[in-house]
Amino acid sequence: MSSEQAFFQLRNVHKVYQAGDVETTALNDVSLDIREGEFIELMGPSGCGKTTLLNVVGMVDSPSSGRYMVDGLDVSGASESRLAEIRKGHVGFVFQSFNLVEHLTVYENVELPLCYLGIPAQQRRKRVREVLELLGVMHRAGHWPAQLSGGQQQRVAIARAVIGEPKLIVADEPTGNLDSANGEEVMDMLTTLNQEGTTILVATHSAAHLGRADRVLNMLDGRLVSDVAITTG
Repeated sequence: MSSEQAFFQLRNVHKVYQAGDVETTALNDVSLDIREGEFIELMGPSGCGKTTLLNVVGMVDSPSSGRYMVDGLDVSGASESRLAEIRKGHVGFVFQSFNLVEHLTVYENVELPLCYLGIPAQQRRKRVREVLELLGVMHRAGHWPAQLSGGQQQRVAIARAVIGEPKLIVADEPTGNLDSANGEEVMDMLTTLNQEGTTILVATHSAAHLGRADRVLNMLDGRLVSDVAITTG
């Protein structure tokens, strides 16, 4: 493991949700370093805290306590608008349920993050074509999400996630709604993106795709119970 400072650093992070008189601890004293270029798989049973951890890492949620550093900047207490601003340049998301905008075409879904980033139209067109071709869905550019298979929708979702060239792709059970063949294709795409330099953090409750990662994290009851580096060769 490299000794260089990690780009994403969590220190003693807790996340507690309050619903009336009921308090639920989703993350319990989690510390984690994510270095640029790593492929990390996060495993554990449903309800163990994987999605909450991804949301904190991806800056769509904030810790109840503890520190979260992104490229040396402490974002633990940042406002929602500030988190959104930082997130735009650093993190892309892939979800189990695809989360495509049904009334936008494939092209428009993938272009959307670039519009938020204020990228000029000519540059957007060039970048969208490149990414759609990379993910093998250029021929579907004018189709609606409902006209695509599950595997094709997930390809489009990955294209949308990488279009802004984020430092980190956060993928929450990205193969959960796919058959095994399409699931393997999605993991192949994430592996290729990682080989091209993108950091990958993917959560799963299945061991079917182990072997692609540099590290495997295991969670249980809101805690990281193991962090194992995978060596090959």
